[in-house]
Amino acid sequence: MLEGELSDPRIAFCHVTEVVLAPGGKSARIFIAVEGGEKEEQETLAALMAARGYIRHTLLERLGVRHVPELAFQIDRSEKITARMDELLGRMKKRQKKTSAEAASR
Repeated sequence: MLEGELSDPRIAFCHVTEVVLAPGGKSARIFIAVEGGEKEEQETLAALMAARGYIRHTLLERLGVRHVPELAFQIDRSEKITARMDELLGRMKKRQKKTSAEAASR
């Protein structure tokens, strides 16, 4: 639905990473990962918040349930944070190898 059915040009390439349903099922937090920078994240989040009514109505029809929870969208930055940490750890390992190689040559 995020990629094909919502025609808002503000929605960047994104995907749902997690859905957290509140006890009782009255609300749900939907975490999305957006490709691009902070500007794309904010524009996508604004567009999805504006389309909440349409999304809930579509889910109601597709799922055939009596009640669809209130939707709240949040940006999931965990993939970006993990990638950055991996990059920093890789740099640290290279430095350690370099310093241990220099110490061994002495």
